Amino acid sequence: MLDSTPLYDAVATMDTVTLIRSAIRGLLRVTDPELAGRLRSLLASGDDYASTGKPVIDWDDKAAREALVDSRARDGFGLLAALDGQQLPDAVGQAVQLLATVLGQDLETGPDGVLRIARKVAPDRVISTVDTQARHGHKTNHRGFDGYKGHIAIDPDAEIITATAVTAGNTGDADPAPGLIADLLEPGHDQAAATHAAAVYGDCAYGTGEILDQLHQAGIDAKTKVQAPNAPGGKFTKDQFDIDLQHQQVTCPGGVTIPIRAVSGHPRRAGKADFGLACTACPLRAQCTDSKTGRHITIGHHEARLAAARIRQTDPAWRNDYRATRPKVERKIAHLMRRRHGGRRARMRGRLRIDADFNLLAAAVNLARLAALGLAYTPHRGWALNAC
Repeated sequence: MLDSTPLYDAVATMDTVTLIRSAIRGLLRVTDPELAGRLRSLLASGDDYASTGKPVIDWDDKAAREALVDSRARDGFGLLAALDGQQLPDAVGQAVQLLATVLGQDLETGPDGVLRIARKVAPDRVISTVDTQARHGHKTNHRGFDGYKGHIAIDPDAEIITATAVTAGNTGDADPAPGLIADLLEPGHDQAAATHAAAVYGDCAYGTGEILDQLHQAGIDAKTKVQAPNAPGGKFTKDQFDIDLQHQQVTCPGGVTIPIRAVSGHPRRAGKADFGLACTACPLRAQCTDSKTGRHITIGHHEARLAAARIRQTDPAWRNDYRATRPKVERKIAHLMRRRHGGRRARMRGRLRIDADFNLLAAAVNLARLAALGLAYTPHRGWALNAC
């Protein structure tokens, strides 16, 4: 069984001004005195970058805020320009890279030439110069967090954690899944050796076409839920179209059949059906699409796997098995997040350190579970469960 949980970062999330000032301060700190002096002579804002606090301005004054952002950004770009093309020590090179990342992720130049905070969020935005690997994450659409994600795989019989991983907070749950179940995916894996070894359970985050295909190729039963198709405004969803992969055609709810044309240059798309002209006079158009170009149905490379999985999960026996088994991994997550070990708050900085700590925590929880199962040592049997 697979699941993930947020691990909140151990440092404060920084805003754009603090990020820029902290990155500049870090660069000046790792340079030798001579280079630091030359770089400081290029600073035009009047900021000595000695304090961690933000400059004192009227934060209610929009012009003052924009002037602050512009002046500190120009300081940063000035330092980058001065160091461009030079051979730098590793520490200085890393500081330069961090400064370039911070300046490039949040800023845009307006028509008047002023550098302002962009009205967007970079997809892989650095949120702290103290822990540069932490990221903004979302466990759900309405619940965000800053830090990392802890991922686990457990054996559903013994409820023992078999693998762990820690990723940045913006990593999808399915990305580390193959590594968590690598022992099952290995060629020649003896699936008959364990009762549940031939099945993998997971929520909709693990019901991707890629995961389903990997499980199928390894002969593993996919007990992962697949997200139902959705459409904005209550329009016809994708599953209301008859997708005939054998004849490479799609029939819409209005009875119009369109061939599937190949789509190149996109790894996740195998084809597309365009109903554009047919939608013009269709009486069901208002229920189907608001697009001026009509409705389009995209066919993924794993469309057949996803469709079969959606049908399979409507079976009452499948649903009963999923509901009886799935809560075990959620309960194990609750055991991991107990306050006695720090709860969800990471106790250190950096993904590798947090990964090691999370793995250690899983080992401790496993020892407690083995004790509950009655693991004991006897001279005749050695280590065995329920030896008494």
